[in-house]
Amino acid sequence: MYAVAGCYFVASFAALGLPPYLTEILPKLGDGAARWAGLLYVVPTIFGAIGAPLWGRLADRFGRKRLLLRAQLGLAAAFLLAGWADSLGAFAAALVLQGVLGGTFAASNSYLGASLEGSALSRALTLMQGSARAALVFAPIVVGALSPWLSPHRQYALLAVLPLTAAVMLAALPEPPTKGASTTPSPRDSSAAPSPKNTAAPPPEAAEAAVRANRASAAPDAGAATALRRLYALEFAFVFSTVISFPYLISLIKERIPGTGPLVSGVLFALPHMCYLVAAMAVHALFRTRPRLGMGLGFGAIALGLAGHGVVDSLVGFVVVRLVLGAGLTLGLVCLSVLAADCAKGRAPGGLFGSIEFFSKAGAVAAGLAAAAGNDWFGPTAPLVIGTGIALATVLATVLPSLLPSHFRFPRTRRSP
Repeated sequence: MYAVAGCYFVASFAALGLPPYLTEILPKLGDGAARWAGLLYVVPTIFGAIGAPLWGRLADRFGRKRLLLRAQLGLAAAFLLAGWADSLGAFAAALVLQGVLGGTFAASNSYLGASLEGSALSRALTLMQGSARAALVFAPIVVGALSPWLSPHRQYALLAVLPLTAAVMLAALPEPPTKGASTTPSPRDSSAAPSPKNTAAPPPEAAEAAVRANRASAAPDAGAATALRRLYALEFAFVFSTVISFPYLISLIKERIPGTGPLVSGVLFALPHMCYLVAAMAVHALFRTRPRLGMGLGFGAIALGLAGHGVVDSLVGFVVVRLVLGAGLTLGLVCLSVLAADCAKGRAPGGLFGSIEFFSKAGAVAAGLAAAAGNDWFGPTAPLVIGTGIALATVLATVLPSLLPSHFRFPRTRRSP
């Protein structure tokens, strides 16, 4: 678990640390005003969302370790191409390949999902989110520190070493067991099994009872499928309501607190992610048996934090609302991990986590588009209003299901032992 999380942390440095510097990279590739920065920022996300379900199904078929290594090597190849691209078209093609060939997060979760179950799996998924948050906090700082000696553009090629290193480390890990493997007795056990001619056929009453039992055991499948659909919806809504505040946060801070330096703005941006790093495991221990309550509280804190962004006009005020948003971010991510671990029971992990990644990235893309449109029409507070509305609507659907029609109610999920 720690090896996989550590490999994801080092491999995601370029993917998370270099996009904020696109406005510095693109002028050297012919886009003087960096007009394409917004679109290229989400290109890897879009193509990652498209490819994630396919790679997940291939992992279930050909092996999770094999596809995890493929993701790391694909990421390294895309970074090398991006670092040596000498035109805007070549650089854009490299970012497309990054999205198509990458998918290290879904591949890592698939590997863990094939190895762990229940609380152990939800804890591992919580740790994986911690790796993502840590990379999101530290990678831009490292890239900025290296910029005086090596341009962010060429750092793509340098940082390709990290996913290559991760691939070497992951090669030493074992292939996880295949869930649902055949229980056919081995030859050495066949002697103990009764021969067909000595096995009496079950009476008709027993056969009918077996049919009824099979029907009863199949009944929860509909509820499990509904729980999975609700998980996808929660994943989309959570990512949308949190990511929508990211693109224009710095401009909002500069508008409300004139003279704020880039260091202070960067710290304010990173505060919610720092909250996750500090509190995630404690929150997991507290809410692993009640994720529905945690999701409701998380979306409530997100709504409160986003609404607060629209009214504060001081440094202390921004610190407070960023911490409130961080509490919601932590609760939501941890409880989503618990719900995902619960849904993973009895399912092929590659397909499941590939689909979860699809809805996560779709939420991020939709949030980016909504933030851009809202900012253009109504200013930097518009994305905050949109995110607040989505978070409040999700609170109603999660905590107050009695107010909604029965087919919209959040189902009770089966708790893993």
